Amino acid sequence: MGNDRTVARVLLDRSSRTYAEEAGIRLSDRPGPLYQLLVLATLLSTRIRACVAVDAARELFAAGYRTPQAMEAASWQQRVDALGRGHYRRYDERTATMLGTGARLCLDRWHGDLRRLHREAEGDPAGLRRRLTEFPGIGPTGADIYLREAQTVWSDVRPYADRRALAGAKRLGLPEAPDGLARLVDEPDFGRLASALVRVALGEESAGEVTRAAR
Repeated sequence: MGNDRTVARVLLDRSSRTYAEEAGIRLSDRPGPLYQLLVLATLLSTRIRACVAVDAARELFAAGYRTPQAMEAASWQQRVDALGRGHYRRYDERTATMLGTGARLCLDRWHGDLRRLHREAEGDPAGLRRRLTEFPGIGPTGADIYLREAQTVWSDVRPYADRRALAGAKRLGLPEAPDGLARLVDEPDFGRLASALVRVALGEESAGEVTRAAR
């Protein structure tokens, strides 16, 4: 356990930012950041490099599309152009459509406030996943991404580790269950740990370098 804690701490020191932070989202339990996280999860759900998805999210936000109202008000071409500036070109047209449709759903069903979704599901991860997958472009993987990041502000979701995070844990020789991983860090740090483990699974962070640094 002691060595596992050291590995977890080294990993956090090397990969301290979540994907939401990298995309410029100041995540908090407020409508704007929670919607921005939905946009990021939509972009990360496609078969495209995470860094490209993050860059595309930054471009959408820089263009002012930080709320469902602004996203829906933008034209389809404006959304395509913003995605293109982030080099998100393979799926840009389809994704631009999904972002517009998803913004309308967010407004119609949740009044633009995903805290309502959270309250309706009473913090139950399975209930949250079902509701999140109603958004176009958000399948089981996208819902996992959303909850993995949202647990930093939705404490009732913690500890949440999706398939990719657990794959990263396996590469590092760490426990392959959320509860086991949760014992390695302080509770507020678990979301960061889960995100860092995904980076290991995706090859963005070297498992070998992390374990060597922990010796």
